[in-house]
Amino acid sequence: MKNFIATIIALSAISAFGQTYSVDSSASKITYVGKKVTGEHTGTLTLKSGSLTFKGDTISAGEFVADMNSLSSTDITDKDYNAKYVSHMKSPDFFNTEKHPESKLVIKSSKKTKNGLEVSGDLTMLGETKPVSFVVTDLKKTDAAVTGKSNLKLNRTQWGLKYGSTSFFKGLGDKAIHDEFTLAVELSAKASTAKQ
Repeated sequence: MKNFIATIIALSAISAFGQTYSVDSSASKITYVGKKVTGEHTGTLTLKSGSLTFKGDTISAGEFVADMNSLSSTDITDKDYNAKYVSHMKSPDFFNTEKHPESKLVIKSSKKTKNGLEVSGDLTMLGETKPVSFVVTDLKKTDAAVTGKSNLKLNRTQWGLKYGSTSFFKGLGDKAIHDEFTLAVELSAKASTAKQ
């Protein structure tokens, strides 16, 4: 009887306050695509930590931290050029990972749409915090786990990343880099505890 009552209390807490899930970093993946006049570069980032809280079928809160020093290149096959590219991406010209080793997304709210779950929040990168919104698709939620996918299209100049941008520099020719880049996220998280 005591176990039954405890279960009812736990389920009531989850219903009232939401169920919290902790990110499984080993099963989650972030892939980026950055484009320039002469082509594009792809690579990955690692989620350092994260959690999200559902209230019913919508996300009421969440926070994700990406390890910027985990940035890699997946399209450059030459070992030396790959290392040079990654080093440049981590330099002050781009993500300045020595000064800003992490980027953080804080989810504030979400709502159901015909395309998926539209999420709103704040993204902190390079010491700047800006609002973002994106749609989560292929969302699958059970009491034990959550998985989902999303594509974030970001204008890097909003966070002060101006290197190679024709919005700020003229005459760049084939050295120009597009302002917008994409993050494709595949998220996997496991249930933790009820959270108020």
